[in-house]
Amino acid sequence: MVDFVEETGVGNFDHLIDADGTIWQELVVTDQPAFAFVNDNGEIDVTIGALGEEELTARIQELIDS
Repeated sequence: MVDFVEETGVGNFDHLIDADGTIWQELVVTDQPAFAFVNDNGEIDVTIGALGEEELTARIQELIDS
């Protein structure tokens, strides 16, 4: 995972290892890639599938603005 983060330049946000699948099960993530967006109220919105740069940026900006 460290190599992936360094190679792709995505070290500016948190990453986690879910080796036993506990988090996947809790968030009902059934496929990769998947994104879990958590707002200030702790509400979780999981998006299954790839997000382009523009869409990912927009989703992150929504969380920042809320």
